Amino acid sequence: MSNPYRVHVFVCLGGSSCPALGSEAVWSGLKRRVREEGLDGAVRVNKAGCMSQCGHGPMACVYPENVWYAGLRPGDVEPVLAHLKGGPPHLARVYAPERPGSNQVPEA
Repeated sequence: MSNPYRVHVFVCLGGSSCPALGSEAVWSGLKRRVREEGLDGAVRVNKAGCMSQCGHGPMACVYPENVWYAGLRPGDVEPVLAHLKGGPPHLARVYAPERPGSNQVPEA
């Protein structure tokens, strides 16, 4: 079975943590840059609900590679875009939790 997009990116805009940390700006920046680069037929950037990694955001995940990003800021849009265009992941923001599943930071 084939996929309609070569790359699919989900940016967390759910919960309270990621939106409070600016995930909307990351999502809109990626969406805009993908369109400007003419990649919108190959790369899909979607809003996602909570990814249960609260406190590590803004979060994004890239499929089919299964690369997760944490702590994204608008300044990370260009390095992530380079990854989406076929380059290596933006290592400064790659998220590698110690255990699978929910990794929420407890609220103080």
